[in-house]
Amino acid sequence: MPQGVVLIGVQWGDEGKGKIVDYYSEQVDIVGRFQGGNNAGHTIVVEGETTILHLIPSGILHPHTLCMIGSGVVVDPEIFLHEIEVLEKAGINTKGRILLSDRAHLILDYHKHLDAARENRRAGSKIGTTKRGIGPAYEDRASRRGLRVVDLLNPERFRTRLEENLEEKNFLLKELYKTDPLPAEGLAEKYRKIGEKISPYIADVAGQLHDMVADGKRVFYEGAQGILLDIDYGTYPYVTSSHTLPSQAALGLGARLPKDTLFIAVMKAYTTRVGEGPFPTELDGAEGEHLRKVGAEFGATTGRPRRCGWLDLVAVKYALRTCGITNLAVTKVDVLNDIEEIKVCTGYRFNGEVTDRVPADTAEWEKLEPIYETLPGWSGDLSTIKNADQIPKNLKNYLKFIEDFTGTTVNLISTGAGREAVVDIKNLFS
Repeated sequence: MPQGVVLIGVQWGDEGKGKIVDYYSEQVDIVGRFQGGNNAGHTIVVEGETTILHLIPSGILHPHTLCMIGSGVVVDPEIFLHEIEVLEKAGINTKGRILLSDRAHLILDYHKHLDAARENRRAGSKIGTTKRGIGPAYEDRASRRGLRVVDLLNPERFRTRLEENLEEKNFLLKELYKTDPLPAEGLAEKYRKIGEKISPYIADVAGQLHDMVADGKRVFYEGAQGILLDIDYGTYPYVTSSHTLPSQAALGLGARLPKDTLFIAVMKAYTTRVGEGPFPTELDGAEGEHLRKVGAEFGATTGRPRRCGWLDLVAVKYALRTCGITNLAVTKVDVLNDIEEIKVCTGYRFNGEVTDRVPADTAEWEKLEPIYETLPGWSGDLSTIKNADQIPKNLKNYLKFIEDFTGTTVNLISTGAGREAVVDIKNLFS
């Protein structure tokens, strides 16, 4: 099997990456998260028990797996400690199994206050941010005023830098956004205590990962969100604040990828989106509500109902071209069960002309009219499927249509919420 595997999403996130990471993690030594923040939510169901993770990699549910959070991730230390507490209460040992990069940037209270204040002020032009402070934290990193995990180990330096930052942040909160400023004294003490609790997990992730790769350890690189939310290649400005492409994996964890690294993309059998932004195949009526209800399409991070629509293969093909991946895992095929006819978008109509181009201009996205092909649906108890031969004929044809249109290979499908509801069609590791 390959020594490294990089997994990303190729839609607007929520493709079911957490489950796929969990499924493959049994076969690796390390799972490393390389970008994003706690605006991502990965849901895993094992033996009926649901675990939702926002920062800690999905491999944590396998006792042998070491989990790493790289410098490309922005970390809310309160959320990190809360997830540790939840896992420990569930009987999952985290001691010595989770390493938090000392170079990762912190999401602090003022980032969350600014994020919420900005979004509230936008009124009719909201981006759809989760208000978790992710964007402002990445801004501070780029402008070289951010505080990092390593700063928690030096309370005096942390306090000095915090007070310097608060001078600007409080001015914005008070004068521009007309909200209450934040007290330096209270925040400094709060994060001093957090630093004490979090210190056992802080490590030189880049250095340790480099050495472990050199020793032949197998690594799974876990991405958050999806390509269509990439800061450059997504539907800007309705995007996340980091790069979601597989090329971010090495940068976000600080060590080269193994020479024999395999890349796999995860896509949902239909399309969903949380928050604002263009969505050409969105279904506003009963069909969309059916997908939402059957698929339990509510955000793992925010709880917001997801917008639902038919599969947009034009957008998926664009995302796959952008990231250069030819292996696919298709999730939630069970949600389309018992639908007589299933539509798939294979082109757009724009200004009276047919196109397969994905525009850079968001205003153009809004004007795209999907062109559909209709495929026959399938029915039956998909939970009993154990191998590729047992997949219903029409579902096989649906998967073949995806492969032919995108030039990819569907290696795996997910037929339900549980860890066991997976059909390995063409094993990645053989």
